[in-house]
Amino acid sequence: MKALVDDILAGNRNAFRDLVEQHERLVRQVVYRMLPNQADREDVCQDVFVKVYQNLAGFEFNCKLSTWIARIAYNTALNHLDKKRVPLLGDCIDENTTTDHWPTESPSTELFAENREMAVKLATEIDALPVMYGVVLSLYHLQEMKYNEIAEILRVPIGTVKNYLFRARQMLKDRLVSRFAAEELCA
Repeated sequence: MKALVDDILAGNRNAFRDLVEQHERLVRQVVYRMLPNQADREDVCQDVFVKVYQNLAGFEFNCKLSTWIARIAYNTALNHLDKKRVPLLGDCIDENTTTDHWPTESPSTELFAENREMAVKLATEIDALPVMYGVVLSLYHLQEMKYNEIAEILRVPIGTVKNYLFRARQMLKDRLVSRFAAEELCA
């Protein structure tokens, strides 16, 4: 990563394009989990990479580059939410909000359709969780970050990350059980 950063700082635009491509999904996971409005999401994602570019010379390699970029994404989305006065641990995302869909690979069209449908349902239920819980779930399970990385991004103790993850899983489980139990009763 140091070579990539050095190339960017030397003015190599292709190197910055590579950095964006490598970290675009991470930024989207953080921002999309925090912001319900699609236009806001796109603007904030762009702002994140502008800030990454502007502050790259100050990156000291004390942590992973991905952790640093995720922290910028989190802080940028958090600042956006602060302007709109949205609570982070309250139920603040409406049920019609969805995130970008996770790619699935499957050998058959039928299995692909089932997996995609399940991914969409799961994404919808995660989106319905309070903002902070959705972010922690995404960073831990989708980005496969460790507790300490998430704690560094969110600037909270590791115990708080574990607590949020536990609560998020429990809330997601409760939502899925009640939703699918209700669907089975109607079928």
